Amino acid sequence: MTDIHDILKKYWGYDQFRPLQQDIIESVLDGKDTLALLPTGGGKSICFQVPAMAHEGICIVVSPLIALMKDQVENLLKRDIPAVAIFSGMSYRHIDKELDSCVAGNYKFLYLSPERLKTEIFKARLPQMKVNLLAIDEAHCISQWGYDFRPEYLQIAEIRKWTDAPVMALTATATARVVEDIQEKMAFKKKHVFRKSFERKNLHYIVLNEENKLGRILQLCQRFHGSGVIYARNRKLCRDLAEYLYQNGQSADYYHAGLDQPTRNAKQEAWIQNRVRIIVSTNAFGMGIDKPDVRFVLHYEMPDSLEAYYQEAGRAGRDEKAAWCVALVQERDEETAREKLDRAYPPYEEVARIYEALCNRYQVAVHSGTMREVPFDLIKFAFELGVSSSRVYNALKVLEQQDILAVSEAIHQPARLHILVNNTVLYDFELRNPKIAGILKLLLRTYGGLFENYVRIDENYLARKSGVSTDEIIKLLEKLKEHELLDYVPAREDPTLTFLRDREHKLHYDQEAVKIRKNEANARLDRVFEYALRKDECRSRLLLAYFDETNVEKCGNCDVCTREKKHEYPESYYREWAEKLIKSDIRHLNDMVTSMGYWHETGLQLALQHLLDEGKISLDDKQELRWQETK
Repeated sequence: MTDIHDILKKYWGYDQFRPLQQDIIESVLDGKDTLALLPTGGGKSICFQVPAMAHEGICIVVSPLIALMKDQVENLLKRDIPAVAIFSGMSYRHIDKELDSCVAGNYKFLYLSPERLKTEIFKARLPQMKVNLLAIDEAHCISQWGYDFRPEYLQIAEIRKWTDAPVMALTATATARVVEDIQEKMAFKKKHVFRKSFERKNLHYIVLNEENKLGRILQLCQRFHGSGVIYARNRKLCRDLAEYLYQNGQSADYYHAGLDQPTRNAKQEAWIQNRVRIIVSTNAFGMGIDKPDVRFVLHYEMPDSLEAYYQEAGRAGRDEKAAWCVALVQERDEETAREKLDRAYPPYEEVARIYEALCNRYQVAVHSGTMREVPFDLIKFAFELGVSSSRVYNALKVLEQQDILAVSEAIHQPARLHILVNNTVLYDFELRNPKIAGILKLLLRTYGGLFENYVRIDENYLARKSGVSTDEIIKLLEKLKEHELLDYVPAREDPTLTFLRDREHKLHYDQEAVKIRKNEANARLDRVFEYALRKDECRSRLLLAYFDETNVEKCGNCDVCTREKKHEYPESYYREWAEKLIKSDIRHLNDMVTSMGYWHETGLQLALQHLLDEGKISLDDKQELRWQETK
């Protein structure tokens, strides 16, 4: 076995592990099933990658996030560590070839999306692989009590029958109930948990009650220095917010999953390299991004769970320097969130109608369809069906939670090519078909390993080198595929929909389980708004209590703690400040609060109200305050 510190230094360039990492690594090296709870940015991937490199064999990594899998594989390849990812949208032949390479020992890491676990092609290869570790990322997905339950994760216990390798389960967020459920569902031989405290002492958690969220967002962006993220619920709001900030002098851009991959990559890279200061995004942004110097994270609305809020807010201050996590709330927010949650669990009749339409659209016959994959455009399908895309989305989420189908996110999959014949056959074909022999020669000159495995190719580069259009290159490659000389998988960006079981005469699923999940979601929302609306308890303590960390000190940094520190200021203090600010042409309440500090807002409002009642200040048509000079 190779020394883990040598591995860390050789491949990652670090001299030492972060807290808990070495303990976790040594646990699985001792053959123990291990659950690691590490906060966002806590270095989870090294916990399974290092021990996998220390032993012979391959590490199987299960993750529901295809984009994150691809990023991790790319990062491993850059370190000269052989790795491959298998997920929806890959051809059967391509998957077959990659799994053969795993059996042959050509890879150290095999990343799988969870629906791949139940495929016959994987189950046939698994017993032939020398598996040294089974790593389960986002492990909370296996628990029905978790905020992101995915039934396909339940297959993990089944595949453990085919390997003696220990399991390492990893998650950034889990309550005590979920921790127990993970270990039970993954068939741990003995319960074994490493848990790093979720406390982030450098973060300032703030909740602001604000009816004019747009104006307050701009003020906060003007006040905070450094890089920032703003989370909003939908794509249109992201775009509108970014445009508003840009028009008001802020370096801002927007990001969401509906953008094509090159655009998403460009926006993300511009933000990471600080060419853009503020990114406004849906929750699609942030997974796998390790940017340590994020100084603020703003939430235009609260997410649906404290797990999600903790992960998103936790992207701030990973360099352990002070950072601010501000959530804006207004009176109708809770009512709006409850209405949205109700819509997220549509009645059986609507789910069944949309499922039947999907089956008909893709010509899935009754008693067939298991593991059939199709390219899927949700917006186009909803338009053809005559219903809103949100209604289709909600029905699909129910079907996913019931293990009936799976929908992958849109990701860029580069073109791949594998030559299926030997050199002799290929040379003979070139002699007989001189018109298209040139493309074969160009492929062989440009790319190595085409006879052994699937290799990424760039059709645009080939077009430039050969002096023809990209469309012409694609046609030539398709023709060579027809001759069965090679397998060519064109580049694609479409999401895929996978039918996980055969179509029935009438759709059946566990409607009682859906009701339970809805009740659990409502309970999580209760805790979200308890956090957002309480003004008598430290924000950090509220978050930590949710994750079963009690008996912790107040943070001293959040709006509640800071307000408690400042409560001793008398009203005369705010009256004096009000006069100074108004006479300095700072005439709006929000501007005055920005000047003094958010924790002074309540005291300042009270003083201003009394000054208005006494006639010492007035409010003009522009809602600007004026100081009334006494004669």
